[in-house]
Amino acid sequence: MGDLKQANLDLDKTKQEVDDRDFTSFPIHMLGNLHMLGALIVLWAQEGKKAFQYITVTELPESKMASQFSPAPLHHPSFPVTPYTLSAFLPKQSGPASLSHLPVSQSSVIHVRARRTSDFLHRCLSDSLTASPLLSLSVSPATPGRRTDCSGEKSTGDGRLPRLVQRPGDPPLHSAEHRRCGEHAEQPERPGRASVCRAGPAGLSASVHLGGTCGLSGTDRRIHYMISKGGSEALLTALVNTARTFSPNYTVLLPLLHLLAKVGHRDRRIGAKAEDAGAVLLTLNLLKQNLAHAQRAAACLLVLRVFCASVSTANIIGENQGLEAIYRLIPRHTTQHRHTVRISINALAALLSTKANVEAAVSGGYICGLLRLYQDWHQQDAGRVDVEVCHALLRCLHQLAYSTAGQLALVSQGGLRLLYDTTQACLSSQHLESLVGPSVQLMRKCLPKTRLPLTSDRSAYTFPLPGRPTPPEPDERGEDSEEDDEDQEGEESKDYDDDLETDLNKLRRRPEPDRPKDQLPQYLRFCPELSHDFQGLDLSSGPDESSTSSSDEEQVNGFSPPASRRGRRRSSGPTRTASESEPETSAGVPVDGHLPGPDFNNLLSSSPVLERIAGETRDSTEDEQNPEETEESHRHSVIDRLLDRRGACVSHHDPKTYRAVARKTKSIPGFDILAFPDFWGHIPPPGHEPMAPRRPNVQRQKVFEDVQRFMNADDIIDQVVFDLEDCSPQSPSVRADSLKFFSKFECGNLRKAVQVRRFEYDLVLNADANCSQHAQWFYFEVSNMQADVPYRFNVVNCEKSNSQFNYGMQPVLYSVREALEGRPHWVRAGTEICYYRNHFCPARGRRKPNFYTLTFTITFKHQEDVCYLAYHYPYTYSALKAHLNVLQKSVDPAQVFFQQQVLCSTLTGNPCPMVTITACPASRGWRDMHQLRNRPCVFLTGRVHPGESNASWVMKGTLEFLCGSDPVAQSLREAFIFKIVPMLNPDGVINGTNRCDINSEDLNRQWSRPDPVLCPTIYHTKGLLYYLNSIGRTPLSEPCDPARQVFCDYHGHSRKKNVFLYGCSLKETLWQSGSTVDTIGLKEDPGYRTIAKTLDRIAPAFSFNSCNYLVEKSRSATARVVVWREIGVLRSYTMESTYNGCDQGIYKGLQTGTRELQEMGMKFCHSLLSLTKDIDILYKRRLINYIDLDSSLLDHKSHNCFEDDEPPCVEDIEYSADCPAPHGADLDSDVDKNMANTDQDSGDEGRDGRGGGDDQQPSLRGRPSPLNGRHDHCVARRISAEKS
Repeated sequence: MGDLKQANLDLDKTKQEVDDRDFTSFPIHMLGNLHMLGALIVLWAQEGKKAFQYITVTELPESKMASQFSPAPLHHPSFPVTPYTLSAFLPKQSGPASLSHLPVSQSSVIHVRARRTSDFLHRCLSDSLTASPLLSLSVSPATPGRRTDCSGEKSTGDGRLPRLVQRPGDPPLHSAEHRRCGEHAEQPERPGRASVCRAGPAGLSASVHLGGTCGLSGTDRRIHYMISKGGSEALLTALVNTARTFSPNYTVLLPLLHLLAKVGHRDRRIGAKAEDAGAVLLTLNLLKQNLAHAQRAAACLLVLRVFCASVSTANIIGENQGLEAIYRLIPRHTTQHRHTVRISINALAALLSTKANVEAAVSGGYICGLLRLYQDWHQQDAGRVDVEVCHALLRCLHQLAYSTAGQLALVSQGGLRLLYDTTQACLSSQHLESLVGPSVQLMRKCLPKTRLPLTSDRSAYTFPLPGRPTPPEPDERGEDSEEDDEDQEGEESKDYDDDLETDLNKLRRRPEPDRPKDQLPQYLRFCPELSHDFQGLDLSSGPDESSTSSSDEEQVNGFSPPASRRGRRRSSGPTRTASESEPETSAGVPVDGHLPGPDFNNLLSSSPVLERIAGETRDSTEDEQNPEETEESHRHSVIDRLLDRRGACVSHHDPKTYRAVARKTKSIPGFDILAFPDFWGHIPPPGHEPMAPRRPNVQRQKVFEDVQRFMNADDIIDQVVFDLEDCSPQSPSVRADSLKFFSKFECGNLRKAVQVRRFEYDLVLNADANCSQHAQWFYFEVSNMQADVPYRFNVVNCEKSNSQFNYGMQPVLYSVREALEGRPHWVRAGTEICYYRNHFCPARGRRKPNFYTLTFTITFKHQEDVCYLAYHYPYTYSALKAHLNVLQKSVDPAQVFFQQQVLCSTLTGNPCPMVTITACPASRGWRDMHQLRNRPCVFLTGRVHPGESNASWVMKGTLEFLCGSDPVAQSLREAFIFKIVPMLNPDGVINGTNRCDINSEDLNRQWSRPDPVLCPTIYHTKGLLYYLNSIGRTPLSEPCDPARQVFCDYHGHSRKKNVFLYGCSLKETLWQSGSTVDTIGLKEDPGYRTIAKTLDRIAPAFSFNSCNYLVEKSRSATARVVVWREIGVLRSYTMESTYNGCDQGIYKGLQTGTRELQEMGMKFCHSLLSLTKDIDILYKRRLINYIDLDSSLLDHKSHNCFEDDEPPCVEDIEYSADCPAPHGADLDSDVDKNMANTDQDSGDEGRDGRGGGDDQQPSLRGRPSPLNGRHDHCVARRISAEKS
């Protein structure tokens, strides 16, 4: 003790001789940071005497003394960095020998006194970087009298210590302050701490073992900060210099490897740095030299695993027999060194992350060996560690399965059967449950690709387009060109800030019109309210005497494509019947492109079961007549007798009107059958339908069935029972008990049905017309079912990457028998529903999309029935036309101005209807007529995407409400003129497409420059908007109030719940994008939020928080953005309605039906009351209760709502993801466990600091090698060939 005191006095004297202005003090508290002493040695090794004046180690609470010493010049060029030891350089004359051992523990506080001029220390430890500590240490300048802890936080009274702050010129800390700091850092001593002292080279005096833990207690931010200052390079240099000696010091080398693994794991460039330092092959050689030493081999494997983050580094290791060396470390089941075995397998999995190594492993027969290893470890499993080994083996197999050769090898070696059998065994054991998920994913990945059972990927419906050649077959797309599914959804999920428009000029400046202004007056005809004389106001007319409304048969002034583009054509096409069509070409299409109308000889279902359901029987006299005449008259009599016996029972729907309208509807295939639900009508079922609960692991069970289908191919029927392209009668080889399918009717979509098992069918959907994409919508008839038997249906070529079918949504079903018994309901149906990626690929293999399976099970209630299944509630073009005709007859012409017109003709010659609705003036006086002709316009459109049938049901609710007698509707008619185009894509709806028109284009991406020939409905709708703007009926023009103009495009959303709006806001777009544009001076009317706020209060299905007002570049050509930017409509919206249901409000947990969708259309009209100019009228008529004009209650900030709002599916939809590591199996935990094993084994090494004796180390020798196990036949042949 006396010698120690004397040494302290000598050091204090030396310290006083140094200019204090050149040095500063830094306290480093060792509490929880013992391994960070290595960082201190790095500083010492790099800076040496020039940087450090002294280092103080304070040991508390036992010793209550301080030991100070001065650094000597660096004698060893590669002084080791280790978390276990603090080695001090002491001059030979530095004092008594007792100073050679410095006691450092968790309760120690180390104070470094270093020069301010040290570049490295100045960067790492200066005053300005006190909050950026080195690695996980809390390093900050010290001030006398202040206390600090390892985290640098101020004391809060709970035992934590305040932060030390050292200012320039502060005196250094004295030992008293050191001791006081150390007292507050006191922590209980961990038992079992071992110390090892040994003599070293010249100048190296001591190594002190620092405890049994070495976990990185700091945050990743601290570690990355150390990496940015060259910490990785310093560790790699120390590793190389230490390991290159003839007999490496493993007492230093093992902790160094562990620290390098932890730090390198967080360094993205560790592989490249290791290559530059020459540490890659050096570490691999260390591994080969220590194959018989478990802990040493494990430490090397951990570092190699980190190096494999670089592809080039992993390839270098593989090229130098690294694969074989690691593979040989994996034994058959054993109870020894299982932790090292798992580390070996994880290192092998990291090596297999490159294509070259995977090819080498596959050609080397490793898959067979790994399968046998997995089988052995799985069968002998006795606990959690064995499960971790099995999981690691599955990770290797996952890596190998990324290559086609690996998948083929795994299947050929019986891998699917092995995985299936072992997975079934895991299901009965709870502690093996973690193996089921990776095994199922691996089976899905390895199932052989199966081509769709089609002759062509292109749609079965083709239509020659004017001025465009027939597209090549198949669709020419690069193999790596996978379409972005995000862009498939109208106003859908794309959530990238860099997609937001940040160009202020594009956001503010209006583009030039896409047509000359002299073309706009032709749209005057679509403003009949401006020229109508209302002479019938003085007459007393009933609803049937509609003088102010006219059907499309009377209004034939719609547009046809210009003659300059298509040649001269007749302009009366919209109402032509089949007899008026032009001569056809050889392809069956008229010269002008219009199609003939259908000839409905067979009016209803293709199934004869309908006749039996209807109770129809033939008279004996009919059998004596001409068979063809008898058959035709009988078929016509079915519908007539049904109507006579049952009668129509659906409001606003007349079956006879529907039949009459459907006769004039033109389709590509020429439909001659009506779907019964569309003809008969639909009534919402009583009550609400809850979302379907998802049975646990339902997708897993379906995948098991798919795997069984591959393994037991002999049990598969594989019989085509329906083919859209085959017009011949059903094949006699089809089983008598098979279901019968049909989809050749308006809006139908089913291309092929294949019977897989007795009660299971694969369904292939038809792509959109003239293309090979966008298969999602389905609508088909099914009959010949058995009652109370579960049938599984698999729609195998869906294209969206996720669906609400995974979150409680069900398809809809319509039963003819139920309808004829007085229950004509579309109902939600189906159980065991899931949506996941499958193993199907295109029929021609030229493009590489991912296909997804929608699988559901239907149990039919009736034995002999005809049922219809659909993606969502169907709404056909003919239903719209019939509905408009019924509304036209129902309105009171003295009160309601309702006029149908034909906006234009479509490519196939179908009229696109447009409706004008407003209130008739109270009189023909000047004041009333002036008020009428200066009402602002509300422009509504819908169904631009044919598969979004929910948009049509919302539009139906809007139309019925505006034509009704409700006082709110009357007030709205008096306040606004409604221009409505309820179906922008008639041809797509008729032909059952999902996304596009028959020109194969998404019409909602054509608004910027619509083609008048190929996109006539968009072209003329936009032209009408231009015209309204030119006559002062849209914003920024008098006499209309700009704040009262509204445009809304009705859509459906397949991935989100609720109903919500997408709008446009200049400021919110700039804010969200992080633009540097100063928005303070930008003026923007906040009224774009008014309707959304009102709907949030009055519409139960509406979600204000799902609304979004961002303008994205990818949606610059959509209706919402173009109308806002080019036409200048402030309130330009897309209203998205869910296919599923709501997750908030009174409809929470319920699926939306047609009742709720129509209610949403009505509520949207209610919200327009908030824009009414004369608030006094609302109070007088007691309409103020329908809205809440208080705008201060809700606050909402636009966020990226284009993405899915659902949490990840409980089961993985995709199967291409990496095999997830089990909980607690990350690299850091592996390092900690291996270090704990090292600490445990170090006691057996005696005092030999090197611990180099083979008999002293845990040995791997004698363990079964893979080549000695049951899978030696897979690899032995290759090994022997290489040796020869």
